[in-house]
Amino acid sequence: MPDSSAAQPLLRVESISKRFGTIAALDDVSFEVHAGEVVALLGDNGAGKSTLIKIISGSLEPDSGKIIFEGREVRFASPADAKAIGIETVYQDLSLCPNVDVVANFFMGREITRNYLGFHVLQEKEMEAETEAVIRELAGTISSVRANVEHLSGGQRQAIELCRFVHWGAKLVLLDEPFAALGVEQTRRGLDLVDRVKRQGVAVVVITHNILHAFQVADRVVVLRHGAVTGVRDSTATTPEEVVSLITGELSRQAKQDRAEPRP
Repeated sequence: MPDSSAAQPLLRVESISKRFGTIAALDDVSFEVHAGEVVALLGDNGAGKSTLIKIISGSLEPDSGKIIFEGREVRFASPADAKAIGIETVYQDLSLCPNVDVVANFFMGREITRNYLGFHVLQEKEMEAETEAVIRELAGTISSVRANVEHLSGGQRQAIELCRFVHWGAKLVLLDEPFAALGVEQTRRGLDLVDRVKRQGVAVVVITHNILHAFQVADRVVVLRHGAVTGVRDSTATTPEEVVSLITGELSRQAKQDRAEPRP
């Protein structure tokens, strides 16, 4: 984990609030993420996790608060604005095209071409070699980059998306329930991949309902409850039991009870 005192955060969320009618989805939420750090965003259903991710990724605008990225305040009119500065989001329903191969997905929108007599010709061998090199370094779980994505497992598809983002310069990757539909072995590989992405200097924010997964991969955990942050903990300085107490509100109730009890 990077030394938070040695450098400014890559991302700083300051006092973000968001309402939908009478419902406060987020209430004065603040936290930060450093380059090369994995932060797990935890909380029960309706805690505000997905709303927060949508705000950071440019899909929603906050009612109030700031997003500071690389030391400057940023405002996003769309997800394209977030992508342009290096923020990528991987949702459960991935953005891959299943009926084409890994290479085509990896280079989608960035195809390598050469001009021959006025015609733009795809450089298939060059694209294939580059895709293979990246997959081998970061994932290594795909036997052929010429396989159509529809024939790959959920874990392999996520690997393609993550590798693509890292290769094309993502600085922060937001993962929304990345392991929810994966089996045990695929989940293990996914956790390993997140760790390898982190070692490339990329920051990762991961939403997960599985607290044990969070402890396996995260440097810190941020807990949301009813749209507010109830705790931020280094993963090495807390326990799953304490995190559960933060999620359920039990820790807060106990603290209030302790303060209310008269001293002898």
